[in-house]
Amino acid sequence: MDFDYDLFVIGGGSGGVRAARVAAAAGARVALAEESRMGGTCVIRGCVPKKLMVFASSYREGFADARAYGWDVADGSFDWARFRTHLHKELDRLESVYRELLSGSGVATFDQRAMLDDPHTVRLADGSTHSAKHILIATGGRPERPGMTNDHLGIVSDDIFDLEELPRRMLIVGGGYIACEFACIMNGLGVEVTQYYRGAQILRGFDGEARGLISDMMEEKGVNLHLGTNIVDMAPESARHVGVPDGGNASDAAMGAPTEVKSPASEAARGGPVWVKASNGQEGVYDAVLFATGRRPNTDGMGLEKAGVEVGRRGQVVVDEYSQTSVPSIYAIGDVTNRVNLTPVAIREGMAFVETVFNGNPTPVDHDLIPSAVFTQPEFGTVGLSEEEAREQEPVDIYCTSFRPMQSAFAGRQDRVLMKLVVAKESQKVLGCHIVAPQAGEMIQLAGIAVKMGATKQDFDRTVAVHPTMSEELVTMKTPVRSA
Repeated sequence: MDFDYDLFVIGGGSGGVRAARVAAAAGARVALAEESRMGGTCVIRGCVPKKLMVFASSYREGFADARAYGWDVADGSFDWARFRTHLHKELDRLESVYRELLSGSGVATFDQRAMLDDPHTVRLADGSTHSAKHILIATGGRPERPGMTNDHLGIVSDDIFDLEELPRRMLIVGGGYIACEFACIMNGLGVEVTQYYRGAQILRGFDGEARGLISDMMEEKGVNLHLGTNIVDMAPESARHVGVPDGGNASDAAMGAPTEVKSPASEAARGGPVWVKASNGQEGVYDAVLFATGRRPNTDGMGLEKAGVEVGRRGQVVVDEYSQTSVPSIYAIGDVTNRVNLTPVAIREGMAFVETVFNGNPTPVDHDLIPSAVFTQPEFGTVGLSEEEAREQEPVDIYCTSFRPMQSAFAGRQDRVLMKLVVAKESQKVLGCHIVAPQAGEMIQLAGIAVKMGATKQDFDRTVAVHPTMSEELVTMKTPVRSA
C-alpha cells in the first residue's frame, strides 16, 4: 500500500517534535499535527515558564541577602504585567524555534486537531485525511480538576501564566510537585499563599526525610500549609453572606453562614473572589484557587478505541517496552502513556521509537534511575530509591546530613539543606541520592551519572571534596546515621 507519509505524529510537544525530526533525518516522509502551540506543555504551559517564574520569585530573598552582604539595595516591588509580557515574548520565540526546526527538517505541519480513523489513517479537524505507515501519538496530558461542585471557579496550572494580575490571597489545593512549586513561586512573588493537601505529608512518593524538610522550609518561608485538609465546599464570595471572624485565621478567612449560591458561572467569568470551606472547619475567601490535583492523558475524542488501541483506566495509551500499542502500526510516547511523565523521558522515548522503527535497531526505553528535580524553594533533586523503597528490598545504610549553608547562614536566614545517600549494606552500591538545597537540580544531574553507573559508597569516598561547597558533604559522610 502506498501511504502519504511514513510517519504521522499527533502532538507537537518535545517528544513528538524530536521523534518527527529524527525520523525525517533518517529519510522518512513525516507529518505532524498540533491543535494548540508547538512546544507543548513543557515549553508553553509547564517547565519553561514555571522555571522563569521560579527565577523571578527568588529575588525577594536575594535583596535581603544582598543587604546582609553589604550592598545598599532596597526591596523594590514586583511588576507582574512587565514580567508576563516578557515571559510571553520568550514563549513566542521558543515556539518559533520549534517551528523552524520542523520546517528545516522537512516535516509537514498541520495546525489543527487530529484523530484516528483506522490503524493507518489520520483525520484532521478540517475533514481531510492522511494515510501513514506508522502513527505516533504524543499528545501529552492536561491538568485535571477534582470533580467537585463549583470547581470551575478555580484555575489550573495552565492558567497561571495568563493571569491579568497577581492575586493578593491564593489557595493552592494539592501536595504534588506542581502544587508545591507554585506555592513557593507565588509566596516568593508576595502573594499570601495557603495550601491544602489531604495527605499526611506533601510530595508523596519521594524520600520521606526530604519531604519533611521541604515542608518545614515552605512554612518557614511563609506558605500556610495545612496537611490532612481538603476543600468540602466552594462558591462565589459575592453569593454568600460572609462575616469576619473574631480572631481570624491563617487565610484571613470569613466565617459567616452561607446563603444560596445564585450564579457561580458569571462569578467565575468575572474572576471574583471565591469562598472556600475546608475539611478542618476553616472558611476563607481567596482571590484565586489553584487546583493542582493531578493530570490526565490527552486521549479523549481521538478515535483510539475505533482504531483498536487499548486505553488504560486513567485514559493512558497502553504500550510495550518499545512504545508500541496494541495496534502494530501505532505507537505512543510521553505523558499520554503515563509511564514517567518528564519531558526528557518523552524525548528519549521518541528517539528510541525512531531507532526501533526507522533504523532497524529495536531499542527498549530505559526508565531506570532517572534523575529529577522539584523546583520548590529550596529545590529538591533526587535519583534512585528513597529510603522507604530501598529498605523494602534489602538492608541499607543511610548517610545523611542537614545543616545551614554558608551563604544563607551569613545572611541570618534559618534555611537548612539536606544531603542523603541510600546505600546497599551488602554491595555498598549507592541506591539513591537525595538533595534538598538551592540549585539541587544542577547537583543531581551530576550525581545521577554516578548512580546510573552503579557507583559504590567507596567510589564517593575516594572522590576529593570541592571546598567550600554544599555538595562536598556527598563525599565526606563516613559513618551511616542509621541502618534499615
